[in-house]
Amino acid sequence: MENGQNGQPAGGDKGGKQGGEKEKALRSVAAGRVYGKHSGYRNLKAYQVAELLYDFTCRFCARYVPERDRHYDQMVQAARSGYQNIGEGSEDSATSKKLEMNLTNVGRSSLGELEKDYVKHLMRRGLRKWLEGEAAFEEARALRPKTLEEAVAWVNRKGSSEPAEERAANLGAVLAAQAHWLSERLLDRQARDFEAGGGFAERLYRARRNGERGNGQNGEGNGQSGGAMGR
Repeated sequence: MENGQNGQPAGGDKGGKQGGEKEKALRSVAAGRVYGKHSGYRNLKAYQVAELLYDFTCRFCARYVPERDRHYDQMVQAARSGYQNIGEGSEDSATSKKLEMNLTNVGRSSLGELEKDYVKHLMRRGLRKWLEGEAAFEEARALRPKTLEEAVAWVNRKGSSEPAEERAANLGAVLAAQAHWLSERLLDRQARDFEAGGGFAERLYRARRNGERGNGQNGEGNGQSGGAMGR
């Protein structure tokens, strides 16, 4: 059959979901057994916060860090590594739990480095690092912005006693710390999942064994066992 646009069969898929909802390609029972649950990284809180942090860091560096300064690339790349590795780890979990955990850990480390970079920026610029328990710090920690616009609006809020750059750097440090913590929680869950269900090799073995039983290997289950019919 000839394929239509975007690789879909010509004439459309009558069994597809309505309303333009994307249908899963790996939707068979066999795929579920072999690859297990994977991807879905956009639903991970660690990924969501890390991706927002990347957008925030790009804007922060464009506003407050000279592009020729080595800290510009360092901060942007650390932020990118954070969310990219969490997402790639989730994708790769289909065939390698080890790679999933390794990539998540790389992302975690990058987020930790980014938090330090924000703190260092405050020091270089002679700005104050807010301490836990202070009103400004607790407000930033409780903000949990869902969008870049929400974070920027908080930084630039009129009537704030702190300069915008100080507010931005402290919020960046807080977001980085939160993303780092969430990535550690994700690593903890991945470890528990691996301990409970094993990795790709174990899934392959279980899927093959289940397939042999279902197909009636050695003549069992398909009427070839030599026994009397109807028993």
